[in-house]
Amino acid sequence: MSLPIRNVAIIAHVDHGKTTLVDALLKQSGIFREGEEVPDCVMDSNDLERERGITILSKNTAVRYKDTLINIVDTPGHADFGGEVERVLGMVDGCILIVDANEGPMPQTRFVLKKALEKGLRPIVVVNKIDRPNCTPDGAVDKVFDLFVELGADDDQCDFTTLYASGLQGFAKETLEGEGKDMQPLFEAILHHVPPPAGDIDRPLQLQVTTLDYSDYLGRIVIGKIHNGKIKSGQQAAIVTEEGKIVKSKISKLMGFEGLARVELEEASAGNIVAVAGFSDANIGETITCPDEPEALPLIKVDEPTLQMTFSVNDSPFAGQEGTYVTSRQIRDRLTKELETNVALRVAEGETADKFLVSGRGELHLGILIETMRREGYEFQVSQPQVIYREINGQPCEPYEYLVLDVPESAQGACIERLGQRKAEMKDMQTGTNNRTQLEFAIPARGLIGFRGDFIRITRGEGIMNHSFLEYRPLCGELETRYNGVMISFEEGVATFYALKNAEDRGSFFIAPGTKVYKGMIVGESNRPQDVELNVCKTKQLTNHRSATGDELVQLQTPVEMNLERALEYIGSDELVEVTPESIRLRKLKTKKLAKR
Repeated sequence: MSLPIRNVAIIAHVDHGKTTLVDALLKQSGIFREGEEVPDCVMDSNDLERERGITILSKNTAVRYKDTLINIVDTPGHADFGGEVERVLGMVDGCILIVDANEGPMPQTRFVLKKALEKGLRPIVVVNKIDRPNCTPDGAVDKVFDLFVELGADDDQCDFTTLYASGLQGFAKETLEGEGKDMQPLFEAILHHVPPPAGDIDRPLQLQVTTLDYSDYLGRIVIGKIHNGKIKSGQQAAIVTEEGKIVKSKISKLMGFEGLARVELEEASAGNIVAVAGFSDANIGETITCPDEPEALPLIKVDEPTLQMTFSVNDSPFAGQEGTYVTSRQIRDRLTKELETNVALRVAEGETADKFLVSGRGELHLGILIETMRREGYEFQVSQPQVIYREINGQPCEPYEYLVLDVPESAQGACIERLGQRKAEMKDMQTGTNNRTQLEFAIPARGLIGFRGDFIRITRGEGIMNHSFLEYRPLCGELETRYNGVMISFEEGVATFYALKNAEDRGSFFIAPGTKVYKGMIVGESNRPQDVELNVCKTKQLTNHRSATGDELVQLQTPVEMNLERALEYIGSDELVEVTPESIRLRKLKTKKLAKR
């Protein structure tokens, strides 16, 4: 591992092609055997990442080009997973900022670029997807430059190198007019514009933990960059904890990265990114160092959470029927385990022993945790997401989001009106040539809760919505985010076609005939502002008289599908989402006395 080294991160807005571009770099670096079947988005190994087409966890890989080892870190594009971005930028000496040639910079582009500039990195800008029709690469570059200036980049950072690429077709080029053959121009740009890692090989060892992994054979594995010194397999070392304690241990195994695999090493020196086994209690941000001269690096700082939810033991009438892990102790242990790797998450005890306050970066951040837990067999219930308020200079403040909508022109008026009711402040509006409009807003984070469902209805599924954390501002007062009440079952049993059909004019249902329901379970949305209780288990009284319309084919409206994300956005402050490995149910926190219909 005495090769020259370059450490580089790939950063971008979600869906601008980071992982596809890394695929092209890996395939053209020769790490795969000829004829080997390689899946698309090979770095997205997590099931949820493949299903949703997004990167959730940062990944490490390494390729060789002209006798130089290039360590590549693929990062998430969602601001909800910004903790992943912030912690890995300390491992690299340069970054590749990917921007869609059609969309240009988007909310998460601003977020990840800001973090890179704060670290003093000088990005290489890659305008991706130039093979798409009607794209405007030059316009995207102009917008990127404006963003650099707006974020306070220095002169060196503003003088960025630009490449034009198609990750899907596997080429990059220095000019739009040039011929695109392969990714060689990007490899060359990394070699010439990303500085080699700084670090003194003769100083005592300092390795900062930025990622945690686990092996059934080796136990906990820590991944990080060696900032100074050398590390050898089998040597004695120490870890400096967050509290400043020094815990001695032995390096049981030392590994480096080669393509998608980890290769065993005997020794590695400053500048290398390595994986180390032997520290069973290591946590992110801590420093592995020399036991004789322990010296810690500054702890990794990440932005604080802006959203909070209550996780609690499921106490519905169907509790314990579908989950494997249902007790408060099991839920507590799982959340504690998540804290070890999820640096942007916070967990605190709730008002009772079976409740936990879980804070994160956004609904998607917390939703991914909930979905992961339910797939592992956990059963629990969660409350409506609530924003986290802060006091700044003696004034109560709340988080604001930077929101960008791309909508058909016919829907722009309805979107502006609905966001105005949610206290949004319009910042910009641009009309494109394709009968679409891009709208930019600053909006309270609580104004976004429940908006996605409205947005889909207003734009008939044709709108694109992106947002990221902007800043804390003084409270903007009360706002109403849901205008319709819900329909609640007041009987336990099985929903029938007859009952649902009779109540169809009262609203839209979330359930189909044959669904098991209980008292207090939310079965649909009312078309009035008030909540209403229904008997959805009612059956038709049979008689010996033939109905004149008995042979008519009667159909129900298709029920609204309530997946986890939609349920979290939909529920009100007096409602819960019941989460089990098999079901997502909505219910009232307490059953109120309502008029039965």
